[in-house]
Amino acid sequence: MAKKVKRQTRARSESSAKARPRAKAARKPAAVRKPAAVRAKGPQSVAAGLTANDAAASIKWYCDVLGFKVKERWEQEGTFLGGSVAQGPVTINIGQDDWKLGRDRKKGQGVRLYITTAGDIDKYAKAITSKGGTLDHEPKDEWGFRAFGITDPDGYKITIMRPLK
Repeated sequence: MAKKVKRQTRARSESSAKARPRAKAARKPAAVRKPAAVRAKGPQSVAAGLTANDAAASIKWYCDVLGFKVKERWEQEGTFLGGSVAQGPVTINIGQDDWKLGRDRKKGQGVRLYITTAGDIDKYAKAITSKGGTLDHEPKDEWGFRAFGITDPDGYKITIMRPLK
């Protein structure tokens, strides 16, 4: 008997399915759906903020040597205060030193930026040196990455790396 009940139930379901078409689940258009970053919880990104002796020159170096693009320029009453440079999702904010802590204050001590890239590390290093950049060390494999180091005009250390796997 159990088999007959199952068949009857299935038969009813099939016949009622023919009589009433199933409603498809409504899906929001892509433009209405929230991006994954908005739905996710916790920190989403970070941008470094660096103080420079000459912010305009540092911004130019990040663009000309490392290939960043100017994202923003900051001015107040006609005075240049700095700006931000970006390359893909990587943003670096560079502010002009106001000299409140003294003109002889060294920048970059104890700071290292780690930038991960999907690009070819060796080609990127060659592009940097061809634009006048000086590497702290050539690309090498260690700690699961192929990486090289460079120092910006204010002494901030930068490691550019790509995972080996």
